[in-house]
Amino acid sequence: MGRGKIEIKRIENANSRQVTFSKRRAGLLKKAQELAILCDAEVAVIIFSNTGKLFEFSSAGMKHTLARYNKCVESSEATVDVHKVEKQEHEEVDILRDEITTLQMKQLQLLGKDLTGLGFKELQNLEQQLNEGLLLVKEKKLLMEQLEQSRVQEQRAMLENETLRRQVSELRCLFPPVDCPLPAYLEYCSLEQKNIGIRSPDMACNSEIERGDSDTTLHLGLPSHVYCKRKEGERDTHSNDSGSQMGLL
Repeated sequence: MGRGKIEIKRIENANSRQVTFSKRRAGLLKKAQELAILCDAEVAVIIFSNTGKLFEFSSAGMKHTLARYNKCVESSEATVDVHKVEKQEHEEVDILRDEITTLQMKQLQLLGKDLTGLGFKELQNLEQQLNEGLLLVKEKKLLMEQLEQSRVQEQRAMLENETLRRQVSELRCLFPPVDCPLPAYLEYCSLEQKNIGIRSPDMACNSEIERGDSDTTLHLGLPSHVYCKRKEGERDTHSNDSGSQMGLL
């Protein structure tokens, strides 16, 4: 008569649960050891009881097995990440390919080609885009022409400035600078005041000529100092004549 199947569920009796744990733990560790020996495999088993006690078995050392396990897990995770990155790259490539196809179609439509599948509103939008683009091109062309005119004017102004500089340098060479500086305006005024304060005999004669004898000098055409001497002589003779007349009386 065969053994009956045991229902797999938690054993409620603590003693029975402890006995079953001990038996099955020993059987599991024995099977792991047999698997390692028979199949030349690296086997490690870690068991914690419900009370927290640790039971373990390793055919090649627990640390070595755990390090190998972590390395394999990291490599598998890296492989998964690589697959994810490749998948994302393929998706981005597909999106960019679709965008390129759409842009090429729009370019053909702007050139007036492949317009069979467009509706009335789409054609109106296409016409508006063409008008806006034409206005932008005209504005840019006008700006370029103005810029070119400004450059030509700038070059002309530079040439004129260079010509004026050469002319100024040539004039400086023809007319060298004077070493003796001209007297200042204030010094000239002070000299004039001094000359007015000190009057020479010639100046007095000139003043007399200006006051009363201007007509005579104009008729005679004599110099001022000669006329002054003649006037003094006439005065002397007049005084002598008057003295002689007084003596006769």
